[in-house]
Amino acid sequence: MRLSGRGVACVRGGREVFSGLDFEAISGEAVAVVGRNGAGKTSLLRLIAGLLVPAGGTIALDGGDTELTLPEQCHYLGHRDALKPALSVAENLSFWADFLGGERRDATESLATVGLDHATHLPAGFLSAGQRRRLSLARLLTVRRPVWLLDEPTNALDVAGQDMFGGLMREHLGRGGMIIAATHGPLGIEARELRIGGTA
Repeated sequence: MRLSGRGVACVRGGREVFSGLDFEAISGEAVAVVGRNGAGKTSLLRLIAGLLVPAGGTIALDGGDTELTLPEQCHYLGHRDALKPALSVAENLSFWADFLGGERRDATESLATVGLDHATHLPAGFLSAGQRRRLSLARLLTVRRPVWLLDEPTNALDVAGQDMFGGLMREHLGRGGMIIAATHGPLGIEARELRIGGTA
C-alpha cells in the first residue's frame, strides 16, 4: 500500500499555505510532518482525510481497498478530542464506531488497552485532558483503518500514556498500516521526516 501526493497545493482563507508539495508513505512506515506554526501540517492531514479540497495536485492511495475512498480508509485524530461531554466514555466510543462503520474490535477491549476500562460509565466531560486523549486513541483501535492521520497525538499524555501509545503505533505499523503525524516534538517511534515550509 502506498499513499502519495504530487504537486499538492493548499489555500485557506484566500492565503496559499503551501504548493508543489510531494510526499509518500508506504505500508509499515511512519512519517512525521514537521514545520513551524502555520506551515500547513494540520492542513495536509485534513487534505488527506478529505476534510479539505486541494487547490492543486493529486493525493492517491494505491493498494488499498478499491471499494472505499481514501477518507474511508483513514483515521483522522485532530489535536482537539472530538467527544460529546454529556455522553459516557462507552457511549462516545459507541457513537464513533457506529459513525465510522467497517471492521470493529470489541470496544471494551479497546478501553482496557488505553487504560479507561474503569471509567466506561463516566461522562466524558468529567475526564482529564489526558483521559480524553486516551478515549480518542481508543477510537483508532475500535474501528480498524490502515491510514492513521495524527495531529499532535501525544498532547496531554503523561509518560506512561506516551509509552502506551508508542506501542500501539508500532503494532499498527507491524500489521501493515501507515502513520502520518503532524508533530512539534518526538513521536515516540521511528519515523521519516517530511518538512513543510511556509509562513506563520
